[in-house]
Amino acid sequence: MGMRSANGLSQRQEHILAYVEGYVRKNGYPPAIRDIQHDLKISSTSVVAYNLKALVDKGMLNRDEKVSRGITLPNMGVAVLTEAALGTVRLLGTITAGSPLPNPEDTSNGNVETVDVPANVAAPDKLKDVYALKVRGHSMIDALIDDGDIVLLRFQENADNGQMVAALLLEENAVTLKKFYHEGNRVRLQPANVTMDPIYSTPENVRIQGRVVGVLRSML
Repeated sequence: MGMRSANGLSQRQEHILAYVEGYVRKNGYPPAIRDIQHDLKISSTSVVAYNLKALVDKGMLNRDEKVSRGITLPNMGVAVLTEAALGTVRLLGTITAGSPLPNPEDTSNGNVETVDVPANVAAPDKLKDVYALKVRGHSMIDALIDDGDIVLLRFQENADNGQMVAALLLEENAVTLKKFYHEGNRVRLQPANVTMDPIYSTPENVRIQGRVVGVLRSML
């Protein structure tokens, strides 16, 4: 059995607690579960979650599992996401990172749900005309965008070849997340997954709805 400190914490729990405290002091907001896993070289996010729960049970921290970076530290006061360290953008729905789905969620509705954007992803003053969509699918996995991640898009109606965009296919009434290539009389929407084929369409059938400018990783 591993050694435990005077307050009953395992060595790993001590390391996690110290990491969280240091991260908050440095950044002004708490780490995500993947930050802890990566920086402390822990085998999986489930191991991190188990030890976070142990710290919660011992009263060493609080955690809202439904919120990304939802950790607070009672012994430091509330570790809030300060306005200086955090921006907010509208979360307008879901985008498919696979084959386009018919009848996609309407991203032009009045949904007021928002998502917090840490300053290490994008400075708050750089978020004008930026909105967020949750990713469904695995076609952009080789671009390090996976199912459940949130992409930040700057609204624009044009793009350079190779840029990652949200593309509306008019005839199919579908929106998809792909890399954009204009190839004369056709447009190629290229997945970043070697197991998937590109989508080809006419330029007249494709409307760009935004260019990807950042990614918020899923916690799990």
